[in-house]
Amino acid sequence: ENLNFFRNFYPKSHDPMELLARVGLAEDANKKVMDYSKGMKMRLNFIRSFLHDPDIIFLDEPTSGLDPVNAKLVRDLIRDLQVEGKTIFLTTHHMHDADELCDRVAFLVEGSIRAIDRPAALKLQHSKRSVAVLFEGATGEEVFALDGLGQNATFLEKLQAQPITTIHSQEATLEEIFIAVTGKTLV
Repeated sequence: ENLNFFRNFYPKSHDPMELLARVGLAEDANKKVMDYSKGMKMRLNFIRSFLHDPDIIFLDEPTSGLDPVNAKLVRDLIRDLQVEGKTIFLTTHHMHDADELCDRVAFLVEGSIRAIDRPAALKLQHSKRSVAVLFEGATGEEVFALDGLGQNATFLEKLQAQPITTIHSQEATLEEIFIAVTGKTLV
């Protein structure tokens, strides 16, 4: 009833039952909203935001309060909306969501944009040009410069002598970049 009420405001809209099913609420469709958990209300509000098939969608913390399974459902639906050509403005403190969902990220502090770019470009710009390697049997990681890694004699000797357990580039996270460019911490 809630979704049908909002649906009637617009000439074009999605089927509410289909949307409820997409976010795992189909079985609760006849339950009163006041009996919904916080996460259920978040998912209901989320689908209500694009029930009328808008071209531009503003979402504020769409995965806040959701368990990992339901947060993934919401992120998947956002990706589907992107594929449909929708423009989505997402405000979030969850840098994982921003990294995963956004084509461009802007860091705002006190009304000013401190950085704006594609997540991958921001991470490259703020990353260390090195890799951390844990060789099998070693007690700690060793760090090697990424530039010239294929010609680094120490790295090549160790690589031939010991299998690698893990290897990671020293790529900055969006959270680290946010803190660096804004001087603030995430709440």
